[in-house]
Amino acid sequence: MPQTMGVLNGDEDVRSIYAAHGAELYRFAARTLGDAGAAQDAVQETFLRAWRASDRFDPAVGSLRGWLFAILRNVVLDSYRAQRSRPRLRQLVDSTVDDRADEADAGEQVLRARVVEEALRRIGAEHRHAIIETYLLDRPYDEVAAELGIPTSTLRSRVFYGLKALRIVFDEMEVDL
Repeated sequence: MPQTMGVLNGDEDVRSIYAAHGAELYRFAARTLGDAGAAQDAVQETFLRAWRASDRFDPAVGSLRGWLFAILRNVVLDSYRAQRSRPRLRQLVDSTVDDRADEADAGEQVLRARVVEEALRRIGAEHRHAIIETYLLDRPYDEVAAELGIPTSTLRSRVFYGLKALRIVFDEMEVDL
């Protein structure tokens, strides 16, 4: 494995990473899935996927915690998709699952926000600022460009190339928003 991914090379490394992040990942999975057993499975699958894709993790690009949460998000979404594709099995689950759907949506929004925040950290400052001001804060291009002292066309270019960079970062993080 490459030197950049020394964090998941051996059993001791995986144990120490699990000790550092496993409880937080489990709490999120339990809140999102509403089932302790499913949450344990999701965390286990997260660490398995992380171990298998360990050569893709680069600590210079982002935090291990953010990377693990991105993987967990995909595992949780896969779990939801699997439940929806098997409606007969879903009928066997008690009605509390429907009550938990709202909680899961809120949990997914929190995780999505963390993933976007992590991805924004990985792109250049000018692109990040342009995207935050125009997309996230929904400010007019002309107003933001005047504030920055740049032409509107330059701001539009920054947003365009920033979004392009974000797509690449999301691909690297294995995130499908």
